[in-house]
Amino acid sequence: MNETTQHTMPRLNEAAPAFDAVTTHGKKTLEDYKGKWLVLFSHPADFTPVCTTEFMAFAKRHADFQAINTELLGLSIDSHFSHLAWIRNIKEKFDVDIPFPIIADLDMKVARSYGMIHPGAADTSAVRATFVVDDKGVLRAMVYYPMTNGRSIDEILRLVTALQTSDANGVATPEGWQPGDKVIVPPPATADAAEARVKEGYECVDWYFCRKTL
Repeated sequence: MNETTQHTMPRLNEAAPAFDAVTTHGKKTLEDYKGKWLVLFSHPADFTPVCTTEFMAFAKRHADFQAINTELLGLSIDSHFSHLAWIRNIKEKFDVDIPFPIIADLDMKVARSYGMIHPGAADTSAVRATFVVDDKGVLRAMVYYPMTNGRSIDEILRLVTALQTSDANGVATPEGWQPGDKVIVPPPATADAAEARVKEGYECVDWYFCRKTL
């Protein structure tokens, strides 16, 4: 088996890969998060500047994620003690507390099952991958960033909010959608429904493009 065949990729709208991992908050499994949404995010290494900015940004929005029933869980292929030292360093140097657990994934089990290792990027580093798992354990979104560029935590929060809104209301959300903005009504699937749609009281540009306020 060559190196590339060992790297599986999880798929959207299927069960997220299970894990049983040591973290800075004790042992955590995917089952622990049932009933809550989970943002699982990997970073290339502890004590690196881009990752430090991301962790501080996640920490500052932690309460906003919790307000929408969402937990945060970090991961890197570093030791448990490295994670603890890095957290203490962030507190000492930047006065920011990291309130969420970080998986120590030295054997790369979690990283491999989630497709976080990209051989072209680095052999023993997880790329900047973000996975959104819903409250039923289903993988709903994946976002990958390169080593050199940090993620927007506001965008990840927006994405989770949009997914929850779509689930709750059976709608889609347009580009850049924020809570309070109009949502998109799913397009009709039959000729009769298309004919009826423009008379249904939505704000329609055409039969396939209608918006409404929630």
